[in-house]
Amino acid sequence: MVAAASVVVAVGTVTGMLSALGDDGGGADEARPEVTRSPRLQSLPVVPSPSASASPSPSASKASPSPSQKKKSEKPEKAGKEKPRAAAASTRLYRHPESQVLDWVRTHPGDPRQDVIRSRIADHPAAVWFADYTPATITSRVRAVTSGGAEAGRVPVVVPYAIPDRDCGGHSQGGAPDLDAYDDWIDRFAAGLGSGDVIVVLEPDSVAQAECMSAGERGDRFASLARAGRVLKDANPNARVYFDAGHSGWHAPAKQASWLKQAGAASAASSDGIFSNVSNFHATADEVAYDRAVLDALGGPASLGAVIDTSRNGNGAPSDGEWCDPDGRKLGRAPTLSTGMGRVDAYLWVKLPGESDGCKGKPGTFTPSYAYDLAR
Repeated sequence: MVAAASVVVAVGTVTGMLSALGDDGGGADEARPEVTRSPRLQSLPVVPSPSASASPSPSASKASPSPSQKKKSEKPEKAGKEKPRAAAASTRLYRHPESQVLDWVRTHPGDPRQDVIRSRIADHPAAVWFADYTPATITSRVRAVTSGGAEAGRVPVVVPYAIPDRDCGGHSQGGAPDLDAYDDWIDRFAAGLGSGDVIVVLEPDSVAQAECMSAGERGDRFASLARAGRVLKDANPNARVYFDAGHSGWHAPAKQASWLKQAGAASAASSDGIFSNVSNFHATADEVAYDRAVLDALGGPASLGAVIDTSRNGNGAPSDGEWCDPDGRKLGRAPTLSTGMGRVDAYLWVKLPGESDGCKGKPGTFTPSYAYDLAR
């Protein structure tokens, strides 16, 4: 069965690294980049994957079904040692000072789990999600994160997550009411990026999960994603924008690459490459091999690379296909922009460890028992 990234937000609610960033009173944001909506990119043939025929079905306790329930359409080879690509200008990632895990650490000084959770999770940088459709305040809220990173001399990771029909109507449904509204929201998002180094993980699941849509709907979505990439990079030339490649247990690389090309991921004007394994558990070596295969099929400039979510993949994906807070998982590699792997730009914690998929706690909320199990 195909599947999307696990729950990061309750319906209509921003959680995780963004939880403490509230509205600023509802005032209008400042000027936005003027980029008109692009025409749909020319449709490219999709390479069918015999193992990608099942359609996603929502779960009562999670945004989407398990990626690991999906059989691998192509078994990647283990990644070998290669000369690493040049790192970004700064190799230091930003830890935003407001998050659910930091709130818990501050308010539970006497908890015997506190030291482990603080040192192994809370002290590490993680992504900041923007998952609510609030056009009036999005610029100032993004700016609060990017300016904090710039002041610290570190690189923030931000996640715009407001595409219409998000999660194919599952439990992370929401986002902008339509693509015109989304285009406007992205303009406002881009206006908050500033001018410093920043990594943008653009719309998890928006490409890999698009099979639930009609061909026309996919084309319209992909056109908006391509436009979004251009808007983000036009607003801040130092922004590095990555597009959704799913993960190594989902679509075959050629199929994923054909969709990514339609979404603008092969163009240096809109893309710096792809991301994979967001909120998932697949082993880093499998993701490296898969991402390289996707990049090879995608084409585009040699500068395109990949970023991998390593927040919960220390033990790889569970063999039984469980997707909802599965037992036995561990933290993966620490976040870094210096991976030592060719075409792999970063290991990131996009999903903040300890935020539940919906089985060990409410979806998207920090669950200390789960965090402790991952960290110890």
